[in-house]
Amino acid sequence: MDLAREAAEETAHPAPVGEHLGLRSEGDRVVTHSFESLDPAYRGWRWAVTVTRASRAKAVTVSECVLVPGDDALLAPPWVPWLERLRPGDLGPGDLLPTAPDDVRLVPGYTEVDESVERESGWELGLGRVRVLSREGRDEAAARWYDGVAGPRASIAASAPAQCSTCGFFVALAGGLRQMFGVCANEYAPDDGRVVSADHGCGAHSEAVSIPAASEHGPPIIDELGYDVVPAGAPAAEEAEIQDEEALGHS
Repeated sequence: MDLAREAAEETAHPAPVGEHLGLRSEGDRVVTHSFESLDPAYRGWRWAVTVTRASRAKAVTVSECVLVPGDDALLAPPWVPWLERLRPGDLGPGDLLPTAPDDVRLVPGYTEVDESVERESGWELGLGRVRVLSREGRDEAAARWYDGVAGPRASIAASAPAQCSTCGFFVALAGGLRQMFGVCANEYAPDDGRVVSADHGCGAHSEAVSIPAASEHGPPIIDELGYDVVPAGAPAAEEAEIQDEEALGHS
């Protein structure tokens, strides 16, 4: 125990080490001693020092000394990947949201053909309603939607990887508007539940394949590693001439 405490104090320096909390046998000639950590930043943690003795040896040596959390230790919350932290409405212009190949919301196109297609083809437009949209009414609605925020000239559509017409979440409208418009069914897309043009788009396209980097940290704001080679002792006129040449694209 004295050897284990000495190792814990050496590792924890300058923070002190508390009382001995017990020991646990890890196997033949291997024992782990636990000591209370008195470091204010690690309340509830403990030092675990594993000591061992080789076969037929008399000297005991330290195998490892680590700081481990106890039952009352303050721990960071579990890490959640950003794809799971994403919520509807978080996607903006220029953002790209890759869709997993096994996304349960999407299936191959040929699997969704059933008898309802035949029933829809035989449905009469306006059946059961007193009035329906006229050609002028449809044209006005189409022009209004196409020129709005769900059309091809929206800022989010300019940076989209592909058009809505090729997205698995695009549900085409029925009737004469089917060729130009549909409804977005992706809960993460900013246009979820809204009518969008077929040539609209956003970063939540179902076939987006760009996988985000493992690290979410951006590049350093200040580059402290790079440097520029400047001629030592160059006259002011010569230095000004060099700068003029570089401005013109010469080196």
